[in-house]
Amino acid sequence: MSSFDIQPLDRFASRNSAIKRPKEIAYFSYDDQHQFRLDDSSLRYYYPPCLGVSLSAGFDTFKKLDDSADDHLEGLLKTIMEMEKRDGKRCEADFVTWRGMMTKIMTAPYDHFNKFEMNATYFQGTIFIEENHDAKLADREKQHRQRPRPGAISQDMMSYWGYKFETLCLIPDQWDAVSRDYIENREHEIVNNHAQYCSIVRTGFGNASLVIGGEVDAVWDCKPEDKELPINWVELKTAEEIQSDGDKLKFERKLLKFWAQSFLLGVPKIIVGFRTKDGILRRIEELSTQKLPGNVKRLGKGSWDGNVCINFTASFLDFLKATITKDGVWRISRREKSPVIEVFKVHEGHGQILTPEFLEWRQQQLAREVAGML
Repeated sequence: MSSFDIQPLDRFASRNSAIKRPKEIAYFSYDDQHQFRLDDSSLRYYYPPCLGVSLSAGFDTFKKLDDSADDHLEGLLKTIMEMEKRDGKRCEADFVTWRGMMTKIMTAPYDHFNKFEMNATYFQGTIFIEENHDAKLADREKQHRQRPRPGAISQDMMSYWGYKFETLCLIPDQWDAVSRDYIENREHEIVNNHAQYCSIVRTGFGNASLVIGGEVDAVWDCKPEDKELPINWVELKTAEEIQSDGDKLKFERKLLKFWAQSFLLGVPKIIVGFRTKDGILRRIEELSTQKLPGNVKRLGKGSWDGNVCINFTASFLDFLKATITKDGVWRISRREKSPVIEVFKVHEGHGQILTPEFLEWRQQQLAREVAGML
């Protein structure tokens, strides 16, 4: 077993790790039935919501995605495979993973309750990382067994508030192509979280190159035809209204995750819907992802430092590259409040992290490369 020390954070403060601006290289969609589609059909556009709406409305008709099955990296690998067929070359990277895994790593220095378990495998020079789905389901079951405080809002309802806010903010096309009737009646739309637009970006931390896939909520205006230009993505979040210093600190800690998620995919704008304790949408605020760390340092409680998060991530990825150098399934684990992240080999083979189709495609690709060299 190998371990990486999270503390002391001082050793990450003075470094200045190079970062590569995330650039979209591919994308895919899940439709309203959560079926994979190699297109942008689930791309949505932002249009400001009406205020004063109850985020609880429509909970009884919520079409909630059943994510109890383990999808591994399937959608991401399918899209990479098709991109390689299109481009005629392998997608080279030190790491391939979902944005959610990188968010957990990036926020680890300051989120002491941030426990996680991930599975990783090494194949053709790349480390592929996914969530340990069994551990995720066990944690969820444990949370459901806990009795909520009398009068407290259920976790399911609070989760629904986020999806309801998204429905209130999204339209299916640019605003001038959408009817006024649709825009003004979004609060009556049935909330359905099956559909997703997933962006796949190439980025980098220090010496590590990454390909990351993750859902983006919306685009502010439209995607530029020039693929070299940045995309004005929007990340949608909800938070309770700030009424005290305690609330301010709680929100600032939330901003760490908001920032990391947006930073990783190159999302420049975060729109926060502030609500009452019982879920009434009161106001919205637009935040610049780039300016968030500086604002926290200057105007907030200083509960986290973006530079430390970036340098920590670069160092940890170097550690993973030096540790996971052979085939097998590896576990990347951090226990709650633990000062270390542990990495150890679980068993041989690639498990189910890599799909049979992806393995077969890469072997065919390699065979053609070898034949071309002869």
